[in-house]
Amino acid sequence: MSPSSPPSAPPVPARAGHSERLDLPWWLWLAGLAAAGLLAVEIWMGAPGVRAWLPFVVLVPVTVAGLWWLGRIRVAVRDGELRVDDARLPVRYVADVVPLDAAGRREVLGVGADPLAFVVQRPWVGGAVQVVLDDPADPTPFWVVSTRRPVELAEAILAARDAR
Repeated sequence: MSPSSPPSAPPVPARAGHSERLDLPWWLWLAGLAAAGLLAVEIWMGAPGVRAWLPFVVLVPVTVAGLWWLGRIRVAVRDGELRVDDARLPVRYVADVVPLDAAGRREVLGVGADPLAFVVQRPWVGGAVQVVLDDPADPTPFWVVSTRRPVELAEAILAARDAR
């Protein structure tokens, strides 16, 4: 290196991975619990005895469990795989990744959507990624996965693929 040449920047390490949970926003929790409470009150309707407390004891915990279940999906990129809940996609089969906003997701999943596509979409999450596959043995043309950070997820998938 000559004295006049600028020092080179250290290499930037590839993004280690990505992980997020597609949990429900607070307002869906509030709406769900309000609906459960309203239904419990409608069943109760001032009746005495067991009918006074049973609807609340049953409906509120069932609603909480249902809302938790709806927000249980995890999306992660690690160990050379895209993991969406229980599904695993080795990144070596990824041809391209396209980050999608709400309009792009609506277009990909709209009237002309491919019925063979693997889709995990949550309507309360605005963004998504479309993962185009390159696997001749698999009839699935692409995955569409909801994410709150589509650009970061796309970069993590591509970095994991390029690291292989």
